[in-house]
Amino acid sequence: MYGFVYNPSVLDREGPVPIYKQVAELVRDQIERGELKAGDPVPSEAALERDYEIARTTARRVARELREQGLAYTVQGEGTFVGQPGTPRSPRKLPLYQKIAEEVAESIQRGEIPPNRAISGEKVMMRQYGVAKVTARQAVAHLREQGWVFTVPYRGTYVNEPEKWPTNRGS
Repeated sequence: MYGFVYNPSVLDREGPVPIYKQVAELVRDQIERGELKAGDPVPSEAALERDYEIARTTARRVARELREQGLAYTVQGEGTFVGQPGTPRSPRKLPLYQKIAEEVAESIQRGEIPPNRAISGEKVMMRQYGVAKVTARQAVAHLREQGWVFTVPYRGTYVNEPEKWPTNRGS
């Protein structure tokens, strides 16, 4: 589109094409290659910020650029998705907080976080998974409801003893 080949690992930060347009072009390439399909979520602002080392405002401009190109639409509070407004979102996908909770539970099961040891705090989860604070809180609440963890006010959230873990994990 701008006469040069995009390399996902390198953005031309000194060139004439604005960074947000370069990142939007990388996402467009993913859509054209079929890596992102109609209804799939576009990487979140936090994920773009982390992956491309860009400012949050630049990441917002990426989403706006994709919308202006007719490649994506945004649902307030849920994210930006590939396709036109009204395109059904991809089925079979767990809410992000459940995916995060599942990943933490798997780490607990593998013994990477032993009983009575703290799991990552909200700020670390927000950075690690590129999510908002509310999503990190939902993930922790989900883990607590399932019995994987318990929270000590003003101290943190800790892994429960194995006998308190859920017996059937379900999918």
